[in-house]
Amino acid sequence: MAKRGHRPSKAGPSRPRFYGRHAVLAALANPERTVRQIWGTHEALDGLDIPSTVPVVFANAADLGRLVPGDAPHQGLVADVDPLEDIWLGDLLAQGEGDDRPLIVLDQVTDPHNVGAILRSAAAFDALGIVTQDRHAPPESGTVARSAAGTLEVVPWVRVVNLARALEEIEKAGFWRIGLTGHADQNLSDVMGKARICLVLGAEGEGMRQNTEAHCDQLAKLPISDKVESLNVSNAAAIALYAVAARG
Repeated sequence: MAKRGHRPSKAGPSRPRFYGRHAVLAALANPERTVRQIWGTHEALDGLDIPSTVPVVFANAADLGRLVPGDAPHQGLVADVDPLEDIWLGDLLAQGEGDDRPLIVLDQVTDPHNVGAILRSAAAFDALGIVTQDRHAPPESGTVARSAAGTLEVVPWVRVVNLARALEEIEKAGFWRIGLTGHADQNLSDVMGKARICLVLGAEGEGMRQNTEAHCDQLAKLPISDKVESLNVSNAAAIALYAVAARG
């Protein structure tokens, strides 16, 4: 594939360690993912189609627990993997030419559970992919993969150096950039129209940075009750993706 558009991050990520059945099996099923080693219980490994080139170590549950953080639910499977290759923003936008799949941009969403949950929602609603800044987003990790329930392997994730320039490139590709924020005057359903949608979300609490808001075409809010101040960013992303998918 030709590499074009906004340059991805050049940071050299460390090798992730995945755990849990969904994350490990999805990594094995992804031809773009290199699995370096697998540890597992006899029960969890029974019947799995593991390439002969991947070293397999049988271990009991207690031993596996020492390979993962704290009380992480490994479900009898742990794997060391290589990070996926960087994706260029221009290549991702080219993949979306001619369709109306939404794009998600995350501004300083650093919690790996939230990013994983957003990847899962992105897969559920057939989003084109997600875009994050490299310095203020979690790396690929067992926590992200576990929260994504296997969808880390199927949803393109672009990391960029400068989010504002990336949003400019997204605009040139024909997307209507909607920033979700509680201080907007209009609801999301009132501003979507028929355009290709790029949803921009900031971290819970802080929200989007001012310069990120300035690079949105429209600000919008979700019509939530005044009984709560805001939603978790992963919940907001799921609701917004549903709204885009369900628009008439």
